[in-house]
Amino acid sequence: MPVSGVSWKPWRVALAVVVLAALATQVEAQRRRSFGGARIATADDFDGRFHFCRVVFDGGSWSVDWPRADINLSIRLSELTKTTVSQSDGGEPNHLLVRLTDPEMFSCPFIMMTEVGRAYFSPEEAARLRDYLLKGGFLWADDFWGTDAWEWWEEQFSQVLPPQDYPIVDLDPSHPLFRSHFVVKQAPQIASINFWYGNNGSTSERGADSAEVHVRAVLNRQGQIMALMTHNTDFGDSFEREGDDPTYFLNFSVPGYAFGINTLLYAMTH
Repeated sequence: MPVSGVSWKPWRVALAVVVLAALATQVEAQRRRSFGGARIATADDFDGRFHFCRVVFDGGSWSVDWPRADINLSIRLSELTKTTVSQSDGGEPNHLLVRLTDPEMFSCPFIMMTEVGRAYFSPEEAARLRDYLLKGGFLWADDFWGTDAWEWWEEQFSQVLPPQDYPIVDLDPSHPLFRSHFVVKQAPQIASINFWYGNNGSTSERGADSAEVHVRAVLNRQGQIMALMTHNTDFGDSFEREGDDPTYFLNFSVPGYAFGINTLLYAMTH
């Protein structure tokens, strides 16, 4: 079944084959893995290789999709690119949790925040995130839906980077991020698997208020992305739930990984 926004090319077939081949040995282990035991990263956790760094924050659900999304995207990055991913002695990716006030955040070239439509930044957190971004860090904010969530996030983020100096702009598919590894024609709308199950395959989680996917960004003085914002879509679920349903995988995980890997490579090379 064709997926809107992603060309049916040999790379897409190869991506699907690689991921499906790995699923058989991983799905049961992932289902048994506890979602508890959160531990904030320390300086000793960083070893010079890639770490998925997730931000723990107030006001939203920072842990949605954690830890499976973090693990799965790291694995696919190692399989589909030459990126060296940090691994534990057991072979699982070393994914990390950081707070915006932690010095360890500055060791992460990439950080992710999810469900940011209710996120709250204290003055200290806003200042530290601003420093991180202006020093070359990259933030990806994902999985927030509808007008109210966008307006809340926009207001909060204005404390980090004032819009008069760093406006939020829309990215179109001509931007290099859309072709940094895979050619993605447009960002897909990805619903959570539970919403998709319960709404006859619908993907807009807020109906008409979230019908359009927005890919927006804040750029530095050189025109490079500092903060990426994917609104009215849920890339995290496409990573987390890759092994839960074959149809969901083909329709959402494959294009989700294409965009996600493009984003990581762009973040680490710009």
